[in-house]
Amino acid sequence: MTATRVDADVIRRLPKVVLHDHLDGGLRPSTVVELAAEVGHTLPTTDADELAAWYYEAANSGDLVRYIATFEHTLAVMQNREGLLRVAEEYVLDLAADGVVYAEVRYAPELNTNGGLSLGEVVEAVQEGLATGMAKAAAAGTPVRVGTLLCGMRMFDRVGEAAELAVTYRDAGVVGFDIAGAEDGFPPADHLAAFEHLRAESVPFTIHAGEAHGLPSIHQALQVCGAQRIGHGVRITEDIVDGKLGRLASWVRDRRVALEMCPTSNLQTGAATSIADHPITELKNLGFRVTLNTDNRLVSGTSMTREMSLLVQEAGWTVEDLRTVTVNAVKSAFIPFDERNALLREVILPGYEAAL
Repeated sequence: MTATRVDADVIRRLPKVVLHDHLDGGLRPSTVVELAAEVGHTLPTTDADELAAWYYEAANSGDLVRYIATFEHTLAVMQNREGLLRVAEEYVLDLAADGVVYAEVRYAPELNTNGGLSLGEVVEAVQEGLATGMAKAAAAGTPVRVGTLLCGMRMFDRVGEAAELAVTYRDAGVVGFDIAGAEDGFPPADHLAAFEHLRAESVPFTIHAGEAHGLPSIHQALQVCGAQRIGHGVRITEDIVDGKLGRLASWVRDRRVALEMCPTSNLQTGAATSIADHPITELKNLGFRVTLNTDNRLVSGTSMTREMSLLVQEAGWTVEDLRTVTVNAVKSAFIPFDERNALLREVILPGYEAAL
């Protein structure tokens, strides 16, 4: 493959891997409208196109807390079994249509219990919906594997319960754990007991860090809590001066800690100023294990194809760059080594060759 810029048709055909994508941030606007009508929830608008535009505009506040507040309406329609089944199934089908071959979807079960479901019932409904979506995608000739990351909300007190759920359902499609929610003021070490339990049970986990809060959150996530990946991590650049890496940045790069980077989302929350200047390019060039992700496809009005296209158009990325972040992602997935290797050798690398 030559180092050439790639057009949109090529990008659409490329196999994609996404590690950082929230279930409740990726609903179809039309589904939100229909399910809201069924449960009697009032939306800003009942026109699907207008709702999609509302989400994108509301999220462009430059503030993580306000960004998170847009989830009120998606969560409102994910409080019963039927809603969870539909949302999970459509989630998979939408990824498959975008060329995604492996994904890890994350959500916090505690946010889906307002309708009376138990935490276990929430997990089981989502897993059933994901399985239905994967079966339909495979039958349509666009197979995609989706693993689940269960989240605890860092500003609440049920993180330990969520971690125990990850242990309980580890053989039923759950591949790992995360904590989500507002970073500033809610350090990961507040939940050290949960992370120690996960480590004792050999359950891998990632931690949102280095987005709204800086280097201390990344250091704590890695060196105190023991995270295997970092969600976002854009502010690791604060430990890099004129290309020279500080101790924490060196640790992240040298030990191949994957950074789950989400360019469009980072622009919306104020963690980055533009696609052209987004830290993902500098970090890639410095040899960090960066991965490319969507974060919340509805809220950010995006897809993996769009994220790749933006980097090609605005940051000068080539197909080799796109392959690099895709390979990085599959190498860092929370599934067994032999399964990662098979996906790489049998799907991703041949897919890149075939697309050119």
